[in-house]
Amino acid sequence: MNLTEMIKALCSLAAPSGFEDQARKLVRELLEPYVDEMREDPMGNLIAVKKCGKPDAKRLMLDAHMDEVGLIVTGIEKGFLRFATLGGIDPRMLPAREVRILTEEPVFGVIDTMPPHALAPEEMDKAIETDNLFIDVGMSQEQAAARIPLGTAAVFAGGCETLGSSMLCGKALDDRACVAIIIKTMENLKDRDLNLDLYCLISTQEEVGTRGAITGTYSIRPDYAIAVDVTHAHTPDAKKEKTLPMGKGAAIGVGPNMNRSVTELLIETAKDKSIPYQVEVLPSSSGTDGWVIQISRSGVPTGLVSLPVKYMHSPVEMMNVDDAEAIVRLLTEFTLRLGEERSYA
Repeated sequence: MNLTEMIKALCSLAAPSGFEDQARKLVRELLEPYVDEMREDPMGNLIAVKKCGKPDAKRLMLDAHMDEVGLIVTGIEKGFLRFATLGGIDPRMLPAREVRILTEEPVFGVIDTMPPHALAPEEMDKAIETDNLFIDVGMSQEQAAARIPLGTAAVFAGGCETLGSSMLCGKALDDRACVAIIIKTMENLKDRDLNLDLYCLISTQEEVGTRGAITGTYSIRPDYAIAVDVTHAHTPDAKKEKTLPMGKGAAIGVGPNMNRSVTELLIETAKDKSIPYQVEVLPSSSGTDGWVIQISRSGVPTGLVSLPVKYMHSPVEMMNVDDAEAIVRLLTEFTLRLGEERSYA
């Protein structure tokens, strides 16, 4: 399975925060040929390791989260479902949105919207709060109550499609594209000799508080870590100083959330191997699992590599496969190089 096919397969699954079972099952199948051990922890994290066979080997951890933003049913009124969000979703994009409700046999629904004919002029410029929206499943109160238990999760309908020659568009690219990147990195390293034990943390519940990364990192006790996540890509209406261009390669984070020596090695590796990269300056929190990985136990020297994505936390996230391929190459070469030359404490 090539990288594009893997991303599409992972993004087609429904796995919002706290309900990651579908994604975890496929990730386990995809990772298994490339690792020596794999386990699931109480948070639902998938932890896998490829051992180098050397005594007292250092540990490098590659992290990406498998959960996506979603919804959760909180009530039923006259057959319409009340809901809350799982993760950060802009309420402006919810009206008229198609969703998939994750009952045993999934139920299709649409989030209600008022036609413009029924709105006063001043109402047309206002976002509707999530508390005032409902999911219409075309059922009566009795039918909906029998079919859809309270606490059922939902995700945006749809999967991931190809746009043009190198673009992908769909839901859950944040962060399943980066999960696929880690799997392809492990495939590249399958028959390579390493200087350290390589751990994969495919974490849960990032979108609701980086929870899986907190417990997973504490358990693994890595000596070094790289968080792999998405970042904001340029769009015509975006602030250029807060976004990055697509098609320019891996985004290497620079700032206090990242260990300087690890960051420098990432940049050196990209330069030496002619891997396309760009620098992302992050003066405070990176907003990724890297934020909590860095301060696990007595601290972990942490780097951040990001994939530029447009329209984050929507059902039409967009990425460039060339950027993802560059990150695979960077993580592969960085892993081979780490430990050869100096300490990165």
